[in-house]
Amino acid sequence: NNYMSLLIIGGTGTLGRQIVRRAIDEGYSVKCLVRNLRKAYFLKEWGAELVYGDLSLPETIPLALKDSSAIIDASTARPSDPYNAETIDLQGKIALIEAAKTAGIERFIFFSVLNSSEYKEVPLVKLKSKIETYLKNSGLKYTIFNLSGFFQGLISQYAIPILEKQPIWITGESTAINYMDTHDIAKFSLRSLPLKETEYKTFSLVGNKAWNSGEIIELCERLSGQTAKITRIPINALILFKKLTGFFEWGINISERLAFAELLATGQNFTADMT
Repeated sequence: NNYMSLLIIGGTGTLGRQIVRRAIDEGYSVKCLVRNLRKAYFLKEWGAELVYGDLSLPETIPLALKDSSAIIDASTARPSDPYNAETIDLQGKIALIEAAKTAGIERFIFFSVLNSSEYKEVPLVKLKSKIETYLKNSGLKYTIFNLSGFFQGLISQYAIPILEKQPIWITGESTAINYMDTHDIAKFSLRSLPLKETEYKTFSLVGNKAWNSGEIIELCERLSGQTAKITRIPINALILFKKLTGFFEWGINISERLAFAELLATGQNFTADMT
């Protein structure tokens, strides 16, 4: 299906860059919507075309869709963004979906959060769930993949602090998560494009084994030969800090992510069958 030209949103992120690389290797024509052309230059070196666009500025979106037949949206707001997550993960994505309809986009792939319907009290999850519903009602041919966590994220969270003898901050309870390699997620997402069986469908993508923080730390210790410096945060302290940061405009993004961290500290399993 190499005739298909892709527009990838979030191409500089942990997942997005793997999708870009895989798509180029498979012969797709790839454009990446980017806010910072300098930071995204490595994508151009791989063979992608860079087009300026910002989901927080809806007027920049339509031109980027020109000559694209499919969109893969792997973007999300970052804690460092000067606006709250709703600007990107709700308003920006609604603008993207509407622009896709106008441009006659043939397929739209979206990544959401595993079991999002069960955790709508968490702001980031709630936004993802709203976009799932909006996309399903848009009339576009869509495929939604629900994800839990990325193995690549564990490197900075656990492996590097252990190697550098830095403290690892964890809560008393630990949720088991079926982490998945972003390379595999990229393969699944691209494989779904030519398959009619994946149109208008939602799939859960999870790894074979669920890992909690204790098991990950133990594995890192065994592989590195080092002992982790563990600092435990009481769940009540996490909740209090979330409330405090929520009072300030600069702390809204932090507060929203702490709400997700609070969810992962409940001890509930964050997993599903791949069906």
